[in-house]
Amino acid sequence: MSLDLETSPSVACPLVTKRVVVAQVSVCVGCCCGNVARGKPPVPVELLKQEWRKRGLSKSVQLTVSGCLGPCDLLNVVRISGASQDVWLGHFCTDDDYTDLVTWAQLSKDANREMPLTSRMNVGRFDPFRSSDRESRPIA
Repeated sequence: MSLDLETSPSVACPLVTKRVVVAQVSVCVGCCCGNVARGKPPVPVELLKQEWRKRGLSKSVQLTVSGCLGPCDLLNVVRISGASQDVWLGHFCTDDDYTDLVTWAQLSKDANREMPLTSRMNVGRFDPFRSSDRESRPIA
């Protein structure tokens, strides 16, 4: 299959969404995250969905419950993607961690922009794309 960018409809007529989204929150429930059978802390998926619905967050701070996001050694990974940043958080292990996430989403919705992360959220911040100290090679 070849794609001719000159005649592609998306190039000739750029797509525009009707919604202005502040952020996209992806919560991992893949092979490790939330796998209580393997001794991992639970991910309160139903509670998150319920809070998102109750607070009307979905139109501005979208919630996605995802399969594996990748960094399995950091347990219960959350990725927040927005216009100003892409943040990865790990070790969401307590109800308070998820409560902070919901509170952050509510504040961001109310402000109609990404708000600063709470101090609890910042503790789990990491960069999955950092270079190894031993070797750094460009992608070929």
